[in-house]
Amino acid sequence: MSEQTITAVGFSVDAGRGSASALETSLRRIADLGADVAELSLYGYDVIAGGRIVEARAREIAAICARVPLRYTVHGQIVSNFMDGPHLGRQKAVVSAMLDLCGRIGATVLVQHGGRARLDARPGREALDRMERDALAEMAEVAQRHGVRIALENIFGTSPDEYRQTPAELTETVRAVDHPNLVGLVDVGHAYIEGTRTGFDWRAEVKAFSQVAGHLHLHDNFGQPPAPTPFYHPSEAVALGIGDLHLPLGWGDIPFEAVAGDLDVLPGTMMILELGERFDTERAESLAEARRLAAIVNARSATRTAA
Repeated sequence: MSEQTITAVGFSVDAGRGSASALETSLRRIADLGADVAELSLYGYDVIAGGRIVEARAREIAAICARVPLRYTVHGQIVSNFMDGPHLGRQKAVVSAMLDLCGRIGATVLVQHGGRARLDARPGREALDRMERDALAEMAEVAQRHGVRIALENIFGTSPDEYRQTPAELTETVRAVDHPNLVGLVDVGHAYIEGTRTGFDWRAEVKAFSQVAGHLHLHDNFGQPPAPTPFYHPSEAVALGIGDLHLPLGWGDIPFEAVAGDLDVLPGTMMILELGERFDTERAESLAEARRLAAIVNARSATRTAA
Protein backbone atom coordinates (compact mmCIF):
# COMPACT_ATOMS: atom_id res chain seq x y z
CA MET A 1 0.00 0.00 0.00
CA SER A 2 1.01 3.58 -0.49
CA GLU A 3 3.13 4.91 2.36
CA GLN A 4 1.37 8.23 1.95
CA THR A 5 -2.04 7.17 3.25
CA ILE A 6 -3.29 3.87 4.70
CA THR A 7 -0.33 1.68 5.62
CA ALA A 8 -1.99 -1.17 7.53
CA VAL A 9 -5.36 -2.91 7.88
CA GLY A 10 -6.32 -5.12 10.80
CA PHE A 11 -8.63 -5.92 13.69
CA SER A 12 -9.37 -4.87 17.23
CA VAL A 13 -8.90 -7.47 19.96
CA ASP A 14 -11.75 -8.16 22.36
CA ALA A 15 -11.17 -6.82 25.87
CA GLY A 16 -9.88 -9.33 28.39
CA ARG A 17 -11.46 -10.17 31.69
CA GLY A 18 -8.51 -9.58 33.97
CA SER A 19 -6.24 -12.11 32.28
CA ALA A 20 -3.95 -12.10 29.26
CA SER A 21 -4.13 -15.90 28.90
CA ALA A 22 -6.25 -15.79 25.72
CA LEU A 23 -4.51 -12.77 24.17
CA GLU A 24 -1.88 -14.72 22.22
CA THR A 25 -4.54 -16.99 20.70
CA SER A 26 -6.53 -13.93 19.57
CA LEU A 27 -3.45 -12.26 18.08
CA ARG A 28 -2.36 -15.38 16.22
CA ARG A 29 -5.84 -15.71 14.73
CA ILE A 30 -5.62 -12.11 13.48
CA ALA A 31 -2.19 -12.81 11.99
CA ASP A 32 -3.48 -16.01 10.36
CA LEU A 33 -6.24 -14.00 8.67
CA GLY A 34 -3.53 -11.98 6.93
CA ALA A 35 -4.06 -8.73 8.84
CA ASP A 36 -1.22 -6.26 9.34
CA VAL A 37 -2.16 -4.78 12.71
CA ALA A 38 -4.03 -5.54 15.92
CA GLU A 39 -5.60 -2.95 18.20
CA LEU A 40 -5.30 -4.07 21.81
CA SER A 41 -8.14 -3.26 24.22
CA LEU A 42 -5.76 -2.89 27.16
CA TYR A 43 -8.45 -1.30 29.31
CA GLY A 44 -9.79 -4.86 29.88
CA TYR A 45 -6.61 -6.53 31.13
CA ASP A 46 -6.14 -4.99 34.61
CA VAL A 47 -2.71 -3.74 33.60
CA ILE A 48 -3.17 -0.33 35.26
CA ALA A 49 -4.20 0.18 38.90
CA GLY A 50 -4.76 3.65 40.32
CA GLY A 51 -2.91 5.24 37.41
CA ARG A 52 0.15 2.99 37.86
CA ILE A 53 1.27 0.15 35.61
CA VAL A 54 1.07 -3.37 37.07
CA GLU A 55 4.54 -4.42 36.03
CA ALA A 56 4.12 -8.21 35.94
CA ARG A 57 1.08 -7.95 33.68
CA ALA A 58 2.77 -5.38 31.47
CA ARG A 59 5.75 -7.70 30.96
CA GLU A 60 3.42 -10.59 30.12
CA ILE A 61 1.52 -8.58 27.50
CA ALA A 62 4.73 -7.21 25.99
CA ALA A 63 6.16 -10.73 25.70
CA ILE A 64 3.00 -12.00 24.00
CA CYS A 65 3.01 -9.14 21.49
CA ALA A 66 6.67 -9.74 20.69
CA ARG A 67 5.92 -13.36 19.73
CA VAL A 68 3.26 -12.50 17.12
CA PRO A 69 4.28 -10.82 13.82
CA LEU A 70 1.84 -7.91 13.84
CA ARG A 71 1.96 -4.14 14.18
CA TYR A 72 0.11 -2.79 17.21
CA THR A 73 -2.14 0.03 18.32
CA VAL A 74 -3.91 0.39 21.66
CA HIS A 75 -7.47 1.41 22.54
CA GLY A 76 -7.52 3.52 25.68
CA GLN A 77 -10.20 3.39 28.33
CA ILE A 78 -13.80 3.60 27.11
CA VAL A 79 -14.51 5.94 30.05
CA SER A 80 -11.49 8.16 29.37
CA ASN A 81 -12.82 11.71 29.43
CA PHE A 82 -10.86 14.96 29.48
CA MET A 83 -14.04 16.88 30.30
CA ASP A 84 -14.24 15.08 33.64
CA GLY A 85 -13.09 17.97 35.83
CA PRO A 86 -13.41 16.27 39.25
CA HIS A 87 -11.27 13.31 38.12
CA LEU A 88 -9.08 14.99 35.51
CA GLY A 89 -5.84 14.19 37.32
CA ARG A 90 -6.73 10.49 37.47
CA GLN A 91 -7.86 10.53 33.85
CA LYS A 92 -4.53 11.96 32.72
CA ALA A 93 -2.57 9.54 34.90
CA VAL A 94 -4.24 6.58 33.18
CA VAL A 95 -3.62 8.00 29.70
CA SER A 96 0.01 8.65 30.61
CA ALA A 97 0.33 5.03 31.79
CA MET A 98 -1.33 3.81 28.58
CA LEU A 99 1.20 5.78 26.53
CA ASP A 100 4.01 4.16 28.51
CA LEU A 101 2.51 0.74 27.74
CA CYS A 102 2.30 1.64 24.06
CA GLY A 103 6.00 2.38 24.07
CA ARG A 104 6.80 -0.93 25.74
CA ILE A 105 4.92 -3.05 23.18
CA GLY A 106 5.78 -0.95 20.15
CA ALA A 107 2.26 0.37 19.59
CA THR A 108 2.27 3.57 17.55
CA VAL A 109 -1.28 4.80 18.24
CA LEU A 110 -3.35 5.27 21.41
CA VAL A 111 -7.08 5.72 20.83
CA GLN A 112 -8.61 8.45 23.01
CA HIS A 113 -12.37 9.02 23.12
CA GLY A 114 -13.59 12.57 22.70
CA GLY A 115 -14.92 14.13 25.91
CA ARG A 116 -18.47 14.12 27.18
CA ALA A 117 -20.51 16.14 29.66
CA ARG A 118 -24.10 17.08 30.44
CA LEU A 119 -25.44 19.91 28.33
CA ASP A 120 -26.27 21.82 31.52
CA ALA A 121 -22.82 21.21 33.00
CA ARG A 122 -20.94 23.96 34.75
CA PRO A 123 -18.54 25.15 33.47
CA GLY A 124 -20.09 25.60 30.06
CA ARG A 125 -19.09 24.17 26.71
CA GLU A 126 -16.26 26.62 26.02
CA ALA A 127 -14.61 25.87 29.35
CA LEU A 128 -15.09 22.12 28.84
CA ASP A 129 -13.54 22.33 25.38
CA ARG A 130 -10.63 24.31 26.78
CA MET A 131 -10.13 21.75 29.57
CA GLU A 132 -9.99 18.95 27.02
CA ARG A 133 -7.62 20.81 24.71
CA ASP A 134 -5.24 21.59 27.55
CA ALA A 135 -5.21 17.93 28.62
CA LEU A 136 -4.68 16.74 25.06
CA ALA A 137 -1.77 19.13 24.60
CA GLU A 138 -0.18 17.86 27.81
CA MET A 139 -0.67 14.21 26.86
CA ALA A 140 0.61 14.81 23.32
CA GLU A 141 3.94 15.84 24.86
CA VAL A 142 4.00 12.54 26.79
CA ALA A 143 3.04 10.67 23.60
CA GLN A 144 5.93 12.27 21.73
CA ARG A 145 8.39 10.89 24.27
CA HIS A 146 7.08 7.37 23.63
CA GLY A 147 6.85 7.65 19.84
CA VAL A 148 3.05 7.39 19.89
CA ARG A 149 0.25 9.34 18.22
CA ILE A 150 -2.91 9.98 20.23
CA ALA A 151 -5.94 9.45 17.98
CA LEU A 152 -8.98 11.44 19.13
CA GLU A 153 -12.12 9.46 18.28
CA ASN A 154 -15.59 10.76 17.46
CA ILE A 155 -18.24 9.20 19.70
CA PHE A 156 -22.04 9.37 19.87
CA GLY A 157 -24.20 10.55 22.74
CA THR A 158 -26.46 8.18 24.66
CA SER A 159 -28.97 10.64 26.10
CA PRO A 160 -30.63 13.91 24.99
CA ASP A 161 -28.71 15.95 27.59
CA GLU A 162 -25.24 14.67 26.66
CA TYR A 163 -22.65 16.96 25.06
CA ARG A 164 -20.33 15.39 22.52
CA GLN A 165 -18.30 17.26 19.95
CA THR A 166 -19.28 16.47 16.38
CA PRO A 167 -16.58 15.29 13.96
CA ALA A 168 -16.29 18.82 12.56
CA GLU A 169 -15.84 20.21 16.09
CA LEU A 170 -13.20 17.56 16.82
CA THR A 171 -11.42 18.76 13.69
CA GLU A 172 -11.15 22.18 15.28
CA THR A 173 -9.94 20.64 18.55
CA VAL A 174 -7.10 18.81 16.79
CA ARG A 175 -6.15 21.93 14.86
CA ALA A 176 -6.28 24.11 17.98
CA VAL A 177 -3.94 21.78 19.90
CA ASP A 178 -1.68 21.70 16.82
CA HIS A 179 0.70 18.95 17.95
CA PRO A 180 2.28 16.33 15.66
CA ASN A 181 1.40 13.59 18.16
CA LEU A 182 -2.32 14.34 18.17
CA VAL A 183 -4.47 13.26 15.22
CA GLY A 184 -8.13 12.56 14.62
CA LEU A 185 -9.74 9.14 14.52
CA VAL A 186 -12.69 8.80 12.12
CA ASP A 187 -15.15 6.18 13.36
CA VAL A 188 -17.59 5.99 10.46
CA GLY A 189 -20.24 4.02 12.33
CA HIS A 190 -20.22 6.38 15.30
CA ALA A 191 -20.63 9.38 13.00
CA TYR A 192 -23.62 7.71 11.32
CA ILE A 193 -25.34 7.14 14.68
CA GLU A 194 -24.63 10.64 16.00
CA GLY A 195 -25.83 12.18 12.75
CA THR A 196 -29.18 10.50 13.32
CA ARG A 197 -29.28 11.62 16.97
CA THR A 198 -28.44 15.29 16.39
CA GLY A 199 -29.29 15.88 12.73
CA PHE A 200 -25.89 16.95 11.39
CA ASP A 201 -24.70 15.89 7.91
CA TRP A 202 -22.54 12.95 8.98
CA ARG A 203 -21.01 12.35 5.55
CA ALA A 204 -19.86 15.97 5.27
CA GLU A 205 -18.47 15.95 8.80
CA VAL A 206 -16.59 12.69 8.27
CA LYS A 207 -15.03 14.19 5.15
CA ALA A 208 -13.95 17.28 7.09
CA PHE A 209 -12.63 15.29 10.05
CA SER A 210 -10.61 12.99 7.78
CA GLN A 211 -8.32 15.91 6.91
CA VAL A 212 -6.76 15.69 10.40
CA ALA A 213 -7.27 11.94 10.85
CA GLY A 214 -4.42 9.48 11.26
CA HIS A 215 -6.53 6.47 12.26
CA LEU A 216 -9.75 4.81 11.06
CA HIS A 217 -12.34 2.53 12.67
CA LEU A 218 -14.71 0.55 10.48
CA HIS A 219 -17.76 -1.50 11.52
CA ASP A 220 -21.31 -1.53 10.22
CA ASN A 221 -24.68 -0.48 11.69
CA PHE A 222 -28.01 1.09 10.70
CA GLY A 223 -27.42 4.58 12.10
CA GLN A 224 -29.83 4.13 14.99
CA PRO A 225 -28.91 5.52 18.43
CA PRO A 226 -28.84 3.02 21.29
CA ALA A 227 -32.16 2.08 22.87
CA PRO A 228 -32.79 3.45 26.39
CA THR A 229 -33.40 -0.08 27.67
CA PRO A 230 -30.59 -2.61 27.24
CA PHE A 231 -31.17 -5.81 25.31
CA TYR A 232 -30.97 -9.22 26.97
CA HIS A 233 -28.59 -10.46 24.26
CA PRO A 234 -26.50 -8.53 21.71
CA SER A 235 -28.13 -10.49 18.88
CA GLU A 236 -31.48 -8.89 19.74
CA ALA A 237 -30.03 -5.45 18.96
CA VAL A 238 -28.64 -6.83 15.69
CA ALA A 239 -32.04 -8.23 14.75
CA LEU A 240 -33.68 -4.85 15.31
CA GLY A 241 -30.79 -2.87 13.84
CA ILE A 242 -30.52 -0.57 16.87
CA GLY A 243 -27.36 0.84 18.41
CA ASP A 244 -23.58 0.63 18.02
CA LEU A 245 -23.66 -2.91 16.65
CA HIS A 246 -20.08 -3.33 15.37
CA LEU A 247 -21.25 -5.55 12.54
CA PRO A 248 -19.27 -7.08 9.66
CA LEU A 249 -19.06 -4.76 6.67
CA GLY A 250 -22.16 -5.17 4.53
CA TRP A 251 -24.47 -6.31 7.32
CA GLY A 252 -25.69 -2.75 7.97
CA ASP A 253 -26.41 0.03 5.50
CA ILE A 254 -23.37 2.32 5.71
CA PRO A 255 -22.27 3.30 2.16
CA PHE A 256 -18.62 2.50 2.77
CA GLU A 257 -17.46 2.81 -0.83
CA ALA A 258 -18.89 6.32 -1.13
CA VAL A 259 -17.41 7.28 2.24
CA ALA A 260 -13.99 5.93 1.26
CA GLY A 261 -14.08 8.15 -1.81
CA ASP A 262 -14.41 11.20 0.47
CA LEU A 263 -11.55 10.45 2.87
CA ASP A 264 -8.38 12.58 2.91
CA VAL A 265 -6.42 10.96 5.72
CA LEU A 266 -2.91 11.71 6.97
CA PRO A 267 0.23 9.73 6.12
CA GLY A 268 0.67 6.55 8.14
CA THR A 269 -3.03 5.99 8.81
CA MET A 270 -4.10 2.51 9.92
CA MET A 271 -7.56 1.07 9.30
CA ILE A 272 -8.98 -1.05 12.15
CA LEU A 273 -12.01 -3.32 11.79
CA GLU A 274 -13.75 -3.32 15.17
CA LEU A 275 -15.34 -6.76 14.92
CA GLY A 276 -15.66 -8.99 17.96
CA GLU A 277 -14.70 -12.64 17.89
CA ARG A 278 -18.38 -13.60 17.74
CA PHE A 279 -18.07 -12.58 14.06
CA ASP A 280 -14.92 -14.61 13.45
CA THR A 281 -16.42 -16.46 10.47
CA GLU A 282 -17.10 -13.10 8.77
CA ARG A 283 -13.78 -11.43 9.50
CA ALA A 284 -11.91 -12.67 6.40
CA GLU A 285 -14.60 -11.25 4.10
CA SER A 286 -14.61 -7.94 5.99
CA LEU A 287 -10.82 -7.78 5.80
CA ALA A 288 -10.94 -8.20 2.02
CA GLU A 289 -13.55 -5.45 1.77
CA ALA A 290 -11.51 -3.17 4.04
CA ARG A 291 -8.45 -3.64 1.83
CA ARG A 292 -10.56 -2.70 -1.20
CA LEU A 293 -11.74 0.44 0.59
CA ALA A 294 -8.16 1.27 1.62
CA ALA A 295 -7.14 1.03 -2.03
CA ILE A 296 -9.84 3.58 -2.91
CA VAL A 297 -8.50 5.97 -0.27
CA ASN A 298 -4.90 5.45 -1.40
CA ALA A 299 -5.78 5.96 -5.06
CA ARG A 300 -7.56 9.22 -4.19
CA SER A 301 -4.50 10.35 -2.26
CA ALA A 302 -2.15 9.45 -5.12
CA THR A 303 -4.31 11.36 -7.61
CA ARG A 304 -4.43 14.40 -5.35
CA THR A 305 -0.65 14.30 -4.82
CA ALA A 306 0.02 14.00 -8.54
CA ALA A 307 -2.21 17.00 -9.25
